[in-house]
Amino acid sequence: MNPSDTIAAGRSPGALGLWVRNLLCLLVPAFSVVHLWTGPHAWPTALGFLLAILSLELLERIPLRATAPPPPPEQLPGAPFIALLYVFAALQFTNIALLCDRLSQMSFAHLDTYVAIVWATAASSGAIVLAHELIHRPPRGDFLLGRLLLTTVLYEHFATEHVRGHHPRVGTEADPATARFGERFWPFFRRTVPGQFRSALALETTRLQLGGVAPLHPRWLRHRVVQGLAVQLAMLVAIAVYFGPVALFGFVLQAIIAVISLEAVNYFEHWGLARTGKTVESHHSWDCDSWFTQYSLVGLSRHADHHRYASKPFYRLELHAEAPMLPVSYGLMVNTVLFQNDKAMKQMTEELGRRGLLPADTDPAPAE
Repeated sequence: MNPSDTIAAGRSPGALGLWVRNLLCLLVPAFSVVHLWTGPHAWPTALGFLLAILSLELLERIPLRATAPPPPPEQLPGAPFIALLYVFAALQFTNIALLCDRLSQMSFAHLDTYVAIVWATAASSGAIVLAHELIHRPPRGDFLLGRLLLTTVLYEHFATEHVRGHHPRVGTEADPATARFGERFWPFFRRTVPGQFRSALALETTRLQLGGVAPLHPRWLRHRVVQGLAVQLAMLVAIAVYFGPVALFGFVLQAIIAVISLEAVNYFEHWGLARTGKTVESHHSWDCDSWFTQYSLVGLSRHADHHRYASKPFYRLELHAEAPMLPVSYGLMVNTVLFQNDKAMKQMTEELGRRGLLPADTDPAPAE
């Protein structure tokens, strides 16, 4: 990589300082465990927990930038950072178990039912980011752990589609996870969710050479998408039987909201960026320099570097000077995409115009 491709601004934190900053990724899942472990709560306490999660938006708005590169690889031991991922995973599985248990003690009319779901959803949204990191790691056990995390949001096929579909096809018409210039979020969502599932199904069918093989043939048991569907169906049945309808409702609802959040992130990470060549370049992904996003989402915001070097661990990712920059943090971008889609598209269009990345037939002046 040419050093001029990356942003070298500010002083690199030491390995310990970088690790401490990445502890921020445990904030939401740990707080969710506290809420669920101590519940169910009376309505005044439930409202307090609800206000606590809403206050996270204040942290998102702090104008701190994370632009400094990480320390050199020889000064950056990986074990402490990988341990952080495993703690995060343990918290997510704990959250799901506690959510089902606590909701089994509540009713649909109980305020804490919905507050618990909100907290579990926030934790699950972060767990998808964690799963994203794990499915890119070489150890087979990490890939399996990432798949298991994705089952907690009923989206296991993402492990197959993202690594073997999205990465090779990003920025092309063949990639259902790339949002096109001018495309609004909900049409994108309706296109990408079934598109990614079909792609994952086809990738596994091709890998196992299952074309024309009878659906009940034992070879289908090796199909990862089929495996994921079976595990997720078993989870839903188990929750319904052992924890009841309120728990089943809460589990499914947190999964749906978490997936919507994931696809909102997918939407703006490549919105309007297209490539015609075979090589994925830095300007084919959006970067974000928000300090809170960088350390709460295990490096996801340095997305251009991730697509250039998919196996590079999160604690070594850098910002790329050629990549367009998102105007705000990931959390605020998700809210803008979901509730002010026109504003999000206008902001991104303006940035693409400044970077000279607008499609050739596009008016560089953003529409009012």
